Amino acid sequence: MTLRFAATLLACCLAAPAFAPSARAQQAAASQVAAPLAVGWKTGREAAAIERRIDGLLRQMTLEEKVGQLHLSGRGEGFDINQVKAGRMGAVMNFVVPAEVLAVQKAVRETRLKIPLIIGLDAVHGFSTYFPLPLGQAATWDPKLIEQAAYWTGREASAAGINWTFAPMVDISRDPRWGRVLEGAGEDAFLGSVVAAARTRGYQRGGVATSVKHFVGYGAAEAGRDYNSTWIPTSQLHDVFLPPFKASFEAGSMTAMAAFNALNGMPATAHRGMLTDLLRGQWGFKGFVTSDFGSITELRLHGIAKDDAEAARKALLAGIDMDMMGDVYHKHLAAEVKAGRVPMKALDEAVRRVLRVKFHLGLFNRPDVDPAAAPALMQTQAAREVALKAAQDGAMLLKNAGDTLPIGPSVTSVAVIGAMARPEDERVWTDPAGLGRRVVQALPEALKERLPADVAVTYEPAFTKACGTAFADKEAAIRAAAASDLVVAMLGEDCEFMGEGASRTHLGLPGVQQELLEALVATGKPVVLVLATGRPLVLTWADAHVAAILQTFHGGTEGRTAIADILTGKVNPSGRVPISFPRSVGQIPVYYDQLPTGRPQKIRQRYESIFMDEANEPLYPFGHGLSYTRFAYANARVSKPSMALNGTVEVSVDVTNSGSRDGQEVVQLYIRQPVASRSRPLRELKAFDKPMLRAGETRTLHFRLDAARLGAHDEEGRYKVDPGEVEIYLGGSSQISVMTQVLLTKS
Repeated sequence: MTLRFAATLLACCLAAPAFAPSARAQQAAASQVAAPLAVGWKTGREAAAIERRIDGLLRQMTLEEKVGQLHLSGRGEGFDINQVKAGRMGAVMNFVVPAEVLAVQKAVRETRLKIPLIIGLDAVHGFSTYFPLPLGQAATWDPKLIEQAAYWTGREASAAGINWTFAPMVDISRDPRWGRVLEGAGEDAFLGSVVAAARTRGYQRGGVATSVKHFVGYGAAEAGRDYNSTWIPTSQLHDVFLPPFKASFEAGSMTAMAAFNALNGMPATAHRGMLTDLLRGQWGFKGFVTSDFGSITELRLHGIAKDDAEAARKALLAGIDMDMMGDVYHKHLAAEVKAGRVPMKALDEAVRRVLRVKFHLGLFNRPDVDPAAAPALMQTQAAREVALKAAQDGAMLLKNAGDTLPIGPSVTSVAVIGAMARPEDERVWTDPAGLGRRVVQALPEALKERLPADVAVTYEPAFTKACGTAFADKEAAIRAAAASDLVVAMLGEDCEFMGEGASRTHLGLPGVQQELLEALVATGKPVVLVLATGRPLVLTWADAHVAAILQTFHGGTEGRTAIADILTGKVNPSGRVPISFPRSVGQIPVYYDQLPTGRPQKIRQRYESIFMDEANEPLYPFGHGLSYTRFAYANARVSKPSMALNGTVEVSVDVTNSGSRDGQEVVQLYIRQPVASRSRPLRELKAFDKPMLRAGETRTLHFRLDAARLGAHDEEGRYKVDPGEVEIYLGGSSQISVMTQVLLTKS
């Protein structure tokens, strides 16, 4: 979904009334927290009864009422509540103030058939309590924690009257120039699928239907330029880009959102092959598909429709059930049906799918939102605990030269530099709730609380705002750094530098931040670089010059508290990289599961597949992340030397915490089939676990490997598992591992 309404939405949030819940309201809210709110597909007799009710409604509906169910409009200029009262609107979006949600819910009761609205919002990584950006959640490599974050986001949104979220975004992306990598889970299909399923379960357990997006290929935009064309071979489409969507649907996602882009020459909003043949035909999806923001009318700009009427016709017949903020169905679809260009049967099927979701969500029986009870359900202690844990476990220690971290007893003074270190200087891309505080604690104060009382902590913002586009007082920052034992520089991306429409060709620190960083290093004091970004940046200079790098993908409400916990050693970092960090923009795309070449790199002679002026490998590979302890791997083994193409094998490895601190390790299992009917990737992630190991502890980790999951698709989209040797790698990243093997046999 686009952010064109961001200003309107922010104004809505700022204008939200200040609620003061009574003791009775708080007590009622507490009882609601304990009540099950999960939504999802009904089965058996319930599902059959719903279909009969839909049949009855369809028989009663006029053509205009049917079209109205496919019309999605939103709060802001041009919204007409009279369309709701007339039964000409099926869904609304961007209503976040409970009293305003209640108003549109009441307006529905003035309609002839009283069909409830579905009320949607981009609750991407929080509502009142903010969790790390989705990419930061993926960096935890902890599906249970990720599910909990989505659950509390859903609970808070549901308490405000929201029943539909435009999430999870599951686009695989291998190009950090694309600003929306922050909304996904990174570069890998397996990790992306695990995260997609976890977020889907969490949201819907929390009371809001999901809209998995963007179907399909949006994250593969050429040159990382948002909305640009994508060209994806069929085999790669099925092996890399479609699996997270399928995982979300298998986890129960009730709706989907089509992508903006053209996929192999056909705009996704009119791609019948994807929306109908694959999604509904092969996969059996029974929910509805919404367009993205205004993307139906954009079919004209794509060059496949001469006007909005043709765009409406092509979108509906391709499989788009709901028109988001385009007003195209509302204006043209009825005429297309009357003219016979859109069959009534096609319209009825689209309406049926929308009504089906509404019935399965229980909207016909769900009570209206209670504005008085909503505030007590925002930023509860339970939600904040999950937010803190997610921020702690998603922070990645990329470098730690000489064990600079955690801050040791020899440090008597710390200079915290950078406007991003204080929450009042931060403005992350959306804040829809308007019902609670965003960030709880600033980094300087959090450090003061955790360091000994005799350690001096000074703070200099250096910049006029968190974006780092202009200096406030550069010299004061340098003086503070020079007078300290240790410098903590919190830098990164903010404001217009990340998110939708924020594609970049240069991936250095924005503005004048690099200039400041170099000046801080020039003081001769050890510099700890703390990053809050929406994507991997090119950190080649920093890696060579700073003492330590702690990477976060904007940690949310508890983000700075989590950073302080890690810097001071209260928490041992355990985040792992979900998308490779390039050494330079010229390497992109750089990802771990590349195919082998006929000229592999051996000794870096000219006629190998190498760059003349840069290493092939990423600066920080997929799966990388350091700890304050050390882990060793040994004795990789399989339960049997061979298995049939439909068999299973148990893979085991001994993992030892050989350091002096307790810590979590992300144990990763990769496979490679060196000889197959098609060239196969050098490594493919197939399993992982994240155990906590005490200092000195050795534990045996066990993984089940199914032969059926070791295949690949061909150019016709057919899946095949080949017999032959399979190498199995286990370790703490995609590049460091021990190896065993198993033989796949035909019988």
